Formats: sequence, C-alpha cells, structure tokens
Amino acid sequence: MNLIRLQGILFGLIALLCILGSAFLPALDKQTELIFVASLIVVLGVPHGALDTVFARELYGVSSLMAWLRFSVIYLLMVAAVVALWYAAPMLFLIGFLGISIAHFSGDPDGEVPWLVRIIYGGAIIFIPLIRHTTEISDLFSLLVGASAAQILMPYMAYLAVPWLLSLSAVILYLLWNRSHMSFEFMCLALLAYFASPLISFTVFFCAMHSARHIIRTANYAKHSTPKLLWVATLLPMLGVVILSVVAWALLKDSTIDSRVVQIIFVGLAALTVPHMALVEQVRVKGWISRG
Repeated sequence: MNLIRLQGILFGLIALLCILGSAFLPALDKQTELIFVASLIVVLGVPHGALDTVFARELYGVSSLMAWLRFSVIYLLMVAAVVALWYAAPMLFLIGFLGISIAHFSGDPDGEVPWLVRIIYGGAIIFIPLIRHTTEISDLFSLLVGASAAQILMPYMAYLAVPWLLSLSAVILYLLWNRSHMSFEFMCLALLAYFASPLISFTVFFCAMHSARHIIRTANYAKHSTPKLLWVATLLPMLGVVILSVVAWALLKDSTIDSRVVQIIFVGLAALTVPHMALVEQVRVKGWISRG
C-alpha cells in the first residue's frame, strides 16, 4: 500500500472519529472551538504552504541570496494584494476565496480523476455543511467579511448545498461500483461535511487530508531532499507566518476576539493560498512528476 493511499485511510478514520465525537460529546463553546481549530490549522495545516520554498528551488532554480529576496518580495506582494482586496471589497474577496479553495482542493484526489469529479470533491467541504449549519456558516462569514456581504451571498450558496451532496453521492456510488480505493475517502468526506460542525469539518479536511497529502507529494517531488532539509525549508516561512499573525492581531485590536481569530485564520489562508497556488498548480497539472 502506497503512502498516499494510507494517508487517505487515516483521513477517513479521523473523519469518522470526529463524526462520532460530534454525536456523543458535548459541543464546545464557539470561542473555545475557534481557538482550538485555529491552533490546529497553524500547527498542522499551514506548514504545507511553508514548503513553497521547495517549489521555488525546483521550478525556478532559486538559490542565491538575491534570488530568494526577489522571490520573497513577489510572494509577499501577492499576499498583501489579497489582504487589500479583503479590506476594500469584502464580497469580492469572499467569492474569490471560495473559488480558489474549490480549485485548490480539487487537486487532492489521487490519480486520473475527471475535472468535474474534482470540482465536486473540492467544493464538498464548502457547500455540504450548509444543509445543516446555515446559521453557523452565516455567522462565520459575518465575522470574516461583515453581515451585509454574508447575507447577500448565503442564499446563493444554500441553493447549491443539496445538489452538491447529491452529486458527491453519485460519484461515491460510481466509485463503489468500480471498487475504487477512493470511495472510502469520498464517503468519509461527505459524512464529515454533513455531520460535523463547519469549523471542525473544514479543519479536519484541511489538516488531515489537504495538508498531509500535499506534504507527502512535496516530499516525493523533491525526492533528493532529506526530511531534515524539508523541515528546515518550513522554518523561516512558518516564523514569518507567526510574526504576521501577531502583527495582524495587534492591528485588529478594535475587533472582538472571535472576529480577530476568524479574520486572521481565513484572510491569512486566502492570502497565502494565492502565491501557493501559483507555484503548486504548475506541478499538479503535470501530475506531480518526480525527477530522476
């Protein structure tokens, strides 16, 4: 069994445990839940993006000090542009964030998967939770971009929730019929998105599936790098993320704690995803080809 398939099974088992926990354990209060998921995303989710330094080296041959400075400036300018969009046009930011998230998550399924199936998969963690948790998601969006923008967008998203679940269910049945190993991953994703709270389902998916799978693929892509070098490659970017988060926390001092946590996590994820995708998607489209 290869590592990707094993990771998919582990994701499914973690998802099932979270579903059982949601059913039988008392729910966390919202502030505790926010702090808990924020900690998991920073510790287990963000590091996969810190490995962008590997792609900069492999794709563009970035190695000298000046080349790294130039790369860092371009990367940070892209991050700043997304933050500026959130500040100036919250509605446009939210639509863009959801769109790039679907596109980015669509790269997670392994092997030759039709693009439509990938899109259904990528949007599952965003749309399916709306079936049972509309109010909770509306509250999160309100903290992120303001109540007016959230109220405008929510009805349109809600219309897609049930069709998205039915589409994913059809894909699962097809995978089961063909005895595909991916059927377990897809099934657990559907159950997680439907039953767990939106914050928990997103965090489990982001950390246990998306981030973990990306780290495995990056290690395979940069097969000449030792685990020690990969850890070192994440160190400075992660330090930068922590520093920027502290600065953002100070700048948002007039907001509530809940609002600050949501904005730092999700605006931060959106801002980091844009340059991250600019690097990673080039490799994904080519099939994560490892070099000899």
